[in-house]
Amino acid sequence: MALASTTKPASSSAAKTKTAAAKTKQIPTSNTYVYKGVDKKGNKIQGEMNGGSPTIVKTLLAKQGITVRTISKKPKPLFGAGGKAIKPADIAVFSRQMATMMKAGVPLVQAFDIVADGLENPNLRKLVLQIRDSVAAGGGFANSLKEHPKYFDELFCNLVDAGEQAGALETMLDRIATYKEKTEALKAKIKKALTYPIAVIIVAIVVTGILLVKVVPQFAETFSGFGADLPAFTLFVLHLSELAQNYWFIILIGMAAGGFAFKEAVRRSSAFAYLVDKYVLRIPIVGKIIYLSIMARFARTLGTTFAAGVPLIDALTSVAGAAGNKIYANAIIKVREDVSTGIQLNTALKASGIFPTLLIQMSAIGEESGALDAMLDKVAVYYEEAVDNMVDTLTSLLEPMIMSVLGILVGGLMVAMYLPIFQLGAVV
Repeated sequence: MALASTTKPASSSAAKTKTAAAKTKQIPTSNTYVYKGVDKKGNKIQGEMNGGSPTIVKTLLAKQGITVRTISKKPKPLFGAGGKAIKPADIAVFSRQMATMMKAGVPLVQAFDIVADGLENPNLRKLVLQIRDSVAAGGGFANSLKEHPKYFDELFCNLVDAGEQAGALETMLDRIATYKEKTEALKAKIKKALTYPIAVIIVAIVVTGILLVKVVPQFAETFSGFGADLPAFTLFVLHLSELAQNYWFIILIGMAAGGFAFKEAVRRSSAFAYLVDKYVLRIPIVGKIIYLSIMARFARTLGTTFAAGVPLIDALTSVAGAAGNKIYANAIIKVREDVSTGIQLNTALKASGIFPTLLIQMSAIGEESGALDAMLDKVAVYYEEAVDNMVDTLTSLLEPMIMSVLGILVGGLMVAMYLPIFQLGAVV
């Protein structure tokens, strides 16, 4: 009986929310306004405040005993957006803060205000206030998030919507926050593994370019007076130096254009992206790390959505979108099609032929025991720890390999330059 009494007001409230949203033709946008005025004691005061319009700001200030003399919209900076870009890690922090506010019993609109006041990134603060204004106007939390697809994907919005419909928004926000934190932590581990070698490779290319353009020509002038044939290795390096001196600008433009073309091809062509993802998985050690991260992301996403009460078929649709790899995204779509025909999840995963035995067996146990979400969570933890171990292994292996590559590049150039001098000394 107690459950019924709490459910009716929630449905009535939802109906009122939909009615209010239907009547609202335009959702006010929160802007920052600069004002000057006097307080109750007649002291001059000035400051900034966020609000949907100057009238709203004046009203809010009047409640604080401030009489506004002048008010104007804060001008945007001449260069840039006036703050850092909003990153997925920022959205994870926002999710955790909102979950904490809701679990503490803070009303939703007030929770937005509290979270926004503590944000240092102006762009993120503006985003939070825009969502707050939309919710205050009756748009609903999930619908308000859908207005910003750049920052809140379909999975995020669907989970929030499920929480609103079930009347357990605070619980769902806590799950979303945990999911986002785990996902971002996994991304950070992979970036940690790849950033160091990429940075060293770039440094090696720059150093090699400087040697070819600045140092090798000095030796070339010396060799011109030898009057003897130079070793083949030295001639090869001298030709590279001439090429770098004459066409360095074209080479840089070509590398930049090649990188841009590659990125666009991956984005525009599904077949090319599929081919790239296929060969990336074959890279020694790095491919294994990416594979393990895909498995961790699959288990974490499916477990979170299924625990939220999302039907398995719909959950698999969200998981396919979050796979991050075309091969596994296509495989998950095929699994979803098999599950929709009545086949069990573990059987469909096994039929695909690319999912690990551990994931299949744990899914089977979860389906038999009715605790699929708990089993998937255990699988996610296992693969996340495996990624940790692989990252440590990669770091320990890369250091000597990178030093060897640097030694070969720089040392090879030096040997090529000094080889004629050594030969000349032997003749003398």
